[in-house]
Amino acid sequence: MKKKKFVYGIIAIAVVVFAFFLFSNGGSEESKFNFVEVKKGKITNTITSTGTLEALSTVEVGTQVSGRIAKLYVDFNDEVSKGRLLALIDTTLLAAQVRDQQALLERTKAQYNEALAKHERNKRLYEKKFISELDFIASKTQIETAMASLKSSEFALEKAKTNLEYAFITAPISGKIINRNVEQGQTVAASLSAPTLFTMVEDLSSMRILANVDESDIGQIRIGQKVHFTVQSFQDKKFEGEVSQIRLSPQTIQNVVNYTVVIKADNNERLLLPGMTATVDFFIAEKDDVLIVSNVALRFTPPDEMMEEYTKRMEEQLKNMPDSLKNRGMEFSQRGTGLSNGMNFQRGGQQGRNRNFGRVWYLNENDQLAMGMVFLGITDGKNTEIVRSRNIKEGMKLITGIVEPESITTSTNPLNPTQQNRPPGFGRGF
Repeated sequence: MKKKKFVYGIIAIAVVVFAFFLFSNGGSEESKFNFVEVKKGKITNTITSTGTLEALSTVEVGTQVSGRIAKLYVDFNDEVSKGRLLALIDTTLLAAQVRDQQALLERTKAQYNEALAKHERNKRLYEKKFISELDFIASKTQIETAMASLKSSEFALEKAKTNLEYAFITAPISGKIINRNVEQGQTVAASLSAPTLFTMVEDLSSMRILANVDESDIGQIRIGQKVHFTVQSFQDKKFEGEVSQIRLSPQTIQNVVNYTVVIKADNNERLLLPGMTATVDFFIAEKDDVLIVSNVALRFTPPDEMMEEYTKRMEEQLKNMPDSLKNRGMEFSQRGTGLSNGMNFQRGGQQGRNRNFGRVWYLNENDQLAMGMVFLGITDGKNTEIVRSRNIKEGMKLITGIVEPESITTSTNPLNPTQQNRPPGFGRGF
């Protein structure tokens, strides 16, 4: 008696499980799928890069003489006009050199005057044959030597005065001090190269971005091209810019060849600061009022069971066609169902034979699985333009995946607890 109850219990469980799957599959075909609607709208193809913001003109102010910083007149972020005194190097030694060269000049001038007077006297004596020609030549040489010494002293004095002027560090342009590298009392040495004391920017109302664009995309960048960019400090704000220069010198970064693209941007609000990292979008192509399909729909592939059913249905339909159309239809069907899941979109809306085809799936008027071939245009990474298609129209619903009800995916087979029961076509997610 217990054995019979056990058998009846097993049969009852089996009936319940069978009824569950029977009624779960009895719903509409549409309930098995997720859909996305084909819409008309605007799509933009962009190239994204990163770069560093900097001022249009940056000047490093240095010194050509060594010495101690006697006075500092500016600090960080100070606005200065051209010619304003920024710092003063101790002039004690430099002024002493000027005085020394002044004294040397006076001495050489006196020596020159003495040599000139002697030469005038020797000239008269030579004309009267009182001195030899050799003595006269020696006198002439002495005056020429004195003249050279005089000129040398004049140049040395000019150099000493110039060095004294170099001790007064002035602004070469009108702008803002963004960096100061010295403190008052610090000694600077200008023996081999001019040390940088200050860094100035001319005008922060206009900025530029130096963006790296790899070699695969550089061919689509043009002078005057519009760009949008964001910075981390103002992530919700989009700034506008324009390509002003494409530098031809390549740079290899992590084994990828890059070219520097210069982008000019207005900064009237003074929100952008030198050194900020900008994420730049170059506008390659933009189209409005075109059919747009989600890339998820282009990547969808039906399960094997559904594909077999679809193929058999297509073969049945082809049997009733004329032979000329039958061969073309069979070839098209095989080509369509054999397409790869991957998409290779053309950039920039290129015209001609290089456009790519894609395929999408939908339910026809009989709620049967159907496939449509589409001629693809530009993409923004999420959506793609449909340039042309025979049967894909605005408002159509395209399949993006298969619905897996929670009640089905989480239930297990009572007869085999380690195996999940799923209806045909529900065995994978997309």
